[in-house]
Amino acid sequence: MAANKEVFQSASLPRVLPFSSAVRGGDTLYVSGNLGNVPGKFELVAGGVAAQTRQALDNIRESLAVAGSSLDRVVKCTVFLADMADFQAMNEAYREFFPIDPPARTTVGVKALAMNARVEIECIALAGN
Repeated sequence: MAANKEVFQSASLPRVLPFSSAVRGGDTLYVSGNLGNVPGKFELVAGGVAAQTRQALDNIRESLAVAGSSLDRVVKCTVFLADMADFQAMNEAYREFFPIDPPARTTVGVKALAMNARVEIECIALAGN
């Protein structure tokens, strides 16, 4: 199995964290959960859940690019919201990244997220272009 596993690290994820930006197993990429952090920093972007959703998806786009894939290859996302009252605002920002044939998605409300973030998003994508 080790021969079929490849690890990727993007600049958007602070280097001190003990996980990879994405891992390829066979033809599948597993992208770690992303917050709306300023790339490479432990600082959230200003502007609330919509801005954090956009930044999280920009961070995911970078992780996918580093791994040789793209947003149009995403097949599944999981969205974690610190407050389900943010569902509509998150959806509006999310839709900007997946306007046609969006991936399957699960959205769950959680008690809290790292850095007091409003949203965290993880994805599964097909490897390659």
